[in-house]
Amino acid sequence: MSNKKTLKEYFKETKTIQYELKLLASGNNKRLAVRAQIILLSLDGLLDSAIAKKLGISRQVVVKWRGRYLQGGVTGLLDKQRSGRKTELIEILPDELDVLKQWAVSRSLPNTLVKRAKAILLSAEGKMDREVAETLSLSVSCISKWKKRFRENRIEGLSDSYRTGRPRTYSEEQIAELLKKTLDSKPKGETHWSTRSMEKETGISKSTINRVWNTFSLKPHRQDKFKLSNDPFFVDKVIDVVALYLSPPENAVVLCVDEKSQCQALERTQPQLPMGFGYSESVTDNYYRHGTTTLFAALDVATGTVETSCKSSHTHKDFIKFLNQVKKSVPKELDAHIILDNYCTHKHPKVKEWLLRNPRFHFHFTPTYSSWLNQVERWFAIITDKAIRRGSFRSVKELVEKIEEFKEKYNEDCNPFIWTATAEEIFEKLERLCDRINDY
Repeated sequence: MSNKKTLKEYFKETKTIQYELKLLASGNNKRLAVRAQIILLSLDGLLDSAIAKKLGISRQVVVKWRGRYLQGGVTGLLDKQRSGRKTELIEILPDELDVLKQWAVSRSLPNTLVKRAKAILLSAEGKMDREVAETLSLSVSCISKWKKRFRENRIEGLSDSYRTGRPRTYSEEQIAELLKKTLDSKPKGETHWSTRSMEKETGISKSTINRVWNTFSLKPHRQDKFKLSNDPFFVDKVIDVVALYLSPPENAVVLCVDEKSQCQALERTQPQLPMGFGYSESVTDNYYRHGTTTLFAALDVATGTVETSCKSSHTHKDFIKFLNQVKKSVPKELDAHIILDNYCTHKHPKVKEWLLRNPRFHFHFTPTYSSWLNQVERWFAIITDKAIRRGSFRSVKELVEKIEEFKEKYNEDCNPFIWTATAEEIFEKLERLCDRINDY
């Protein structure tokens, strides 16, 4: 008779073991529960095939765990600890340790580089790859990869390798020819190149042409405007006006004065469609024209404040009235240097007589076609953009009230325009422009 105990004999020795099996069978660990059920069903006398069918497992699994139980009891049903591959320790030199610690807490370095530094530090503390991976939310293979890189190349190995990417489709000679053709030629019968016309001419794809043009800031579809001054005293006037901006005289105010004529009181014929999610504010193109007004303005260069007046016309009489308004706002102990353009109203005999009666006022004229020298033009652009262009006015009076409202609000929180260009810089830029024109 065999010395080995049968399953029933082994089980009858103690009811405690049977109780433990029932606990495992009803526990949360599904794998242990299935193994315990195998043993319990075997005690009931079921065949291996019947147990496998009932539990939805293979017959080999039933035989395996019944054998494990006979060898080790309840303990035999537990998973054996897997040692896995032995983790190699990371050795860090003192100077490398300082660098890695700085990287690990850095907020300016890429996040990938920070995590790699943390992975090396944790591995050096003796932690397993799986523990490090769970701590940093990375894969085990990723940790293994950067540990290997560190062993081979030390700290330099933690940086990404240079990636060459896809080979260039077009040679440098082709790109240079594209740039030369863009600058020095035009398509036959047309005024400028487009990406599609250049594609037909060179065989380079239009997407590549667009990238090259963007890289070198080439815009064949755009055309800016310029106008050269024909004033015989251009140099003297530029030096005079720029000197007022950069080195204003003492005990004096510098004012930029001009008028914006034909400010139209336009009323839209249909209500405005307000801005919403996914679409911008919209207005109809049709309008009623209720008349115009002329906006006179004087900008204080030092403070940025603006004095305005709206007139129905812009004759020399209206200009003199505005000068009298400005005169009241300038303290009597100060001189006033006024920068003006060459409009005929500013040089009217009556205006000259006014100047003789008010010797503390001095006119400085900008060169012809050089209104960009007058800073008040910048303020005209601001009020046009923010108060006039997009407004709808039922009368000239309403337009004037809007201009006055904007001026009051602007003066509450205004800042002066800072002029930085010297006269020499302006002349150098003009010289470069003339050289380019002469090339053509």
